[in-house]
Amino acid sequence: MSNDIRHFTVHEDDDGQRLDRWLKKTLPKTPYALLQKMVRTGQVRIDGKRAKTDTRLEAGQSIRIPPAEEKTGKITFTPKQGDKEYLESISLYDDGHVLVFNKPYGLPVQGGPNITRHLDGMLATLRNLKGVAPRLIHRLDRDTSGVLVCGRSLAVTSALGDLFAGRDIKKIYWAVVSPAPKDDKGEIDAALIKGEGSRKEAMIIDPVNGKESKTMYRVIERSKNNEAAFVAFWPRTGRMHQIRVHTADGLGCPIIGDEKYGGLTDILNKYSLSGRLHLHAARLVFRHPKTNELLDIKAPLPDDMKETFKAFGFNLAYDSDPFDDKRKATEVKIEQR
Repeated sequence: MSNDIRHFTVHEDDDGQRLDRWLKKTLPKTPYALLQKMVRTGQVRIDGKRAKTDTRLEAGQSIRIPPAEEKTGKITFTPKQGDKEYLESISLYDDGHVLVFNKPYGLPVQGGPNITRHLDGMLATLRNLKGVAPRLIHRLDRDTSGVLVCGRSLAVTSALGDLFAGRDIKKIYWAVVSPAPKDDKGEIDAALIKGEGSRKEAMIIDPVNGKESKTMYRVIERSKNNEAAFVAFWPRTGRMHQIRVHTADGLGCPIIGDEKYGGLTDILNKYSLSGRLHLHAARLVFRHPKTNELLDIKAPLPDDMKETFKAFGFNLAYDSDPFDDKRKATEVKIEQR
């Protein structure tokens, strides 16, 4: 293994590409999480300066990378027979430019410690006639199900990445929380930051040092005695675990099944509910980067969440956009903890 710092020059065909996607293409054996860490800690430099994962590259720039690829100890993922058919079975939309999956609960989107099977690793089985594999545009937590978007070319991936970064999309999540929120609608404004010590794997609310985080919500239905509620969320920012923290610590109504943020309650046993995280990315609305057509992609509710809906008497046929109104919502702003 070489211990030499490596230097790369950005070619013309990589001009405008995001740094994280260039790193992933250039260092395919290095875990994506490690690549992100190298950028975050300043080990990756562009023309001698620190950069961010979403930095757009320019032809001729020099990229400095530390010798990390061969010492990761990561289990290499090799697609298995049947992975192509599996991905096709969970596909919601594919027009040769944009590919959308209905990611199931429990399937990791990307690799990491002790992860031997993930969606990103299976994408190579869906290469097009030019040999190009789909690329992830965003991520979902392992325990969150629902709409997940990929681009089938570098140009489409770049354009979709800009849409997601610029908040030019509508992402609607469905969740079952307990207890029910006090207000029927509102906006949670609570800055988030990664915790430390015993909370280092979680996000916490920190009005002083946290990053801006806003989530709109609408209560669709309440159960008897407000024991639980079916709530729709529209995160206006994209922080890690944002909806989960905002519901638990912002509203005081954790998502059922959320072990990390206090959603494991007696209600699971009382109603014989699935222990999964009851959070589902139900709908994504955005402009097609090639045709400018408005795409409205919906992911059907998973069977285990359907059973929870039945237990509380929620409407399984609900299919409306609860945020398609001009009414001002109540703002829930967390000033201090």
